[in-house]
Amino acid sequence: MAEKGQVQDSEYRQQRVESMKALAAMGYEPYGRKYDHEDLKAVREGFEEGKAVRVAGRLMTIRRMGKMNFCTMNDGTDRFQLIFRRDELSEQAFAAFKLLNLGDIIGAEGSLFTTQKGEKSVVVKEWTMLAKALEQPPEKFHGLADQEERYRRRYVDLMTNDETRERFFLRSRLIMEIRQYLWSKGFVEVETPILQDQAGGAAAKPFYSRFNALDKECVMRIAPELFLKRLVVGGMNKVFELGKDFRNEGIDRTHNPEFTVCEIYEAYGDRTSMEAIMEGLLPHLCDKVIGKRQIGYGGETIDFTPPYRRVAYRDLVKGLMGDDWFSLDFATQLERAKAKSAETGVNLELDGVETELMLTHEVYDKMVERTLRQPTFVTRLPHEFVPLAKACPDDPSLVDVFEFVVAGKELCPGYTEQNNPIEQRKALENQAGEDTEKIDEDFISALECGMPPTGGLGFGVDRLVMFLTGCDSIRDVVLFPQMKRA
Repeated sequence: MAEKGQVQDSEYRQQRVESMKALAAMGYEPYGRKYDHEDLKAVREGFEEGKAVRVAGRLMTIRRMGKMNFCTMNDGTDRFQLIFRRDELSEQAFAAFKLLNLGDIIGAEGSLFTTQKGEKSVVVKEWTMLAKALEQPPEKFHGLADQEERYRRRYVDLMTNDETRERFFLRSRLIMEIRQYLWSKGFVEVETPILQDQAGGAAAKPFYSRFNALDKECVMRIAPELFLKRLVVGGMNKVFELGKDFRNEGIDRTHNPEFTVCEIYEAYGDRTSMEAIMEGLLPHLCDKVIGKRQIGYGGETIDFTPPYRRVAYRDLVKGLMGDDWFSLDFATQLERAKAKSAETGVNLELDGVETELMLTHEVYDKMVERTLRQPTFVTRLPHEFVPLAKACPDDPSLVDVFEFVVAGKELCPGYTEQNNPIEQRKALENQAGEDTEKIDEDFISALECGMPPTGGLGFGVDRLVMFLTGCDSIRDVVLFPQMKRA
């Protein structure tokens, strides 16, 4: 038995099909062709009383009042009122107007007019049918109430929600400015393979595929890093890539299996070179696109005005757990961590934690990182976490890297890259364990040709857009996020 909503939807659709047929009988082809027009935003900006205009867009509201009828048109740049007067239209055009529905797309010719209430409008002289909407719009265009439905049917969300549409326009402008900023600094944009023989450049589970023509298995890349470094070896000293990565892992408010990244490499640079890029790029994006450097996010204000704080990983942990933390044995550390967990109410996941390194990072991850609200470079991390980076010259147990943290979340890492092929092989062997086939021998071979000292960083574009637009879910800044089947 059909649900009530389904019956109602079917009735609405049938009514629209009948009105479409009636329009066609009156000479109004329901699906039109090219229509020359001005954007509504340009019409508003160049408004002159009595000026002739041609506009096109979707009907968002319709008010029928006898001899004078009103519509609101939205073309994605602005909303504008249309006035359909019986004495301004032909008898057929006025009669056909009665067959229009919410969501229909029309073109209209007329003259600009300001109503007694001061509303700028178009008095329509002639109109053209461009696309008949057969589906009833949600709640007279108040938007989709169900959040998941907004993600599944993004086209309806964009159609009905100006805020959503503007957010994605803003995302596009941010990406454009990232490119322009890097080009202005002498970087060249490149493209590297998405389908690769083996996953590299990060520790993540890949998606698998197959080259039928080459009769071999392949993976979708989890990071472009190793190919970008090959380019640095080849003499492309300042490169970046802005594109998609794929990781077959969890989905949550800050992770989507398909995501957009920007990776940057600079020959003869190091970690501090990458810090300088972030301290230049972020205020540039704020100034050029957002219009301010103080961004509201989750009830607080994030200030992207540099310089940003720099603090060592160990100093942050000691600030919470005590100056003697790294001199304690594992059992004593574990007891102190449990006590701190009980004191603060922060739950630590201690099952399976067997080493001082694992315990310290659990403390950092759950208790320290999330307290870093303003932009912060966390430096000098344990070398076990970053096998592709160079060791700190004064302490080989640490690597010369940063994790850039904003509002308690990592936005990007930056490295002084490892360019010693012997040390790189050791690090990759330690990471691979018995799975030695995971070592990218061609990458090692490239390093053996000689890679200059290099700085590198990579940031998630989706997460950056989240911060700069005040969104707390990655699904709000990805047009078509991955979803469970309905």
